[in-house]
Amino acid sequence: MTAAVGATPELAAEADARFAGIADPVDQALAVLRWAGDTFGERFAITSSMADGLLAHLASTAISGVHVVFLDTGYHFAETIGTRDWITGVLPITLVNVTPEQTVGEQDLSFGAKLHDRDPDLCCSLRKVQPLAAALAGYAAWGSGVRRDESPTRAGTRLVDWDAKRGMVKVNPIAAWTQADVDGYIAEHQVPVNPLFELGYGSIGCEPCTRPVAPGEDPRAGRWAGRGKTECGLHT
Repeated sequence: MTAAVGATPELAAEADARFAGIADPVDQALAVLRWAGDTFGERFAITSSMADGLLAHLASTAISGVHVVFLDTGYHFAETIGTRDWITGVLPITLVNVTPEQTVGEQDLSFGAKLHDRDPDLCCSLRKVQPLAAALAGYAAWGSGVRRDESPTRAGTRLVDWDAKRGMVKVNPIAAWTQADVDGYIAEHQVPVNPLFELGYGSIGCEPCTRPVAPGEDPRAGRWAGRGKTECGLHT
């Protein structure tokens, strides 16, 4: 893919090195987001799974009216849709609600019912990866709430990285945050949180592929449980 104008691997590497030395996690995240907003303007957006409003709160603090992309897969918990609407109602953001090319019913007709059980990689591609690629086509950079402590596959996450697959800069403002940092920020700023966390969910995705986690389990252990799959493909 051709890189967006102004977005280069060198720019990403320079920014990552610049912000890595900021010790305070909130200051670091806000510095990354302000840089993204100043550098890319309307061509920058963040994504949110609506597990909580933390990244949206940070981003809207740094960039009023920031575009927040939500992948409305058709398989979300009602609580997740409610959290999306709650966050959109209380924060100064611009929601970009993205839907797949096919409804769930249309996909069932094309591929058979419960594709998520038979071929979860294909289901994720159709309902997440491809729609996100289309939604981000108009942007030069995007941001996510990925953290290094979430799973071994995310341990090397950079604050500012080059997304070679999409030809864009990708920022991960809270990459260095711990769960304690997350909890502290949410409590201090009364950030909206998906109520499913109170029911034992550690990471929230589509309803058919997500279960609560047991005490001591990896927070993402409830995603595609019993399968070798650990990522939907958005961040890999």
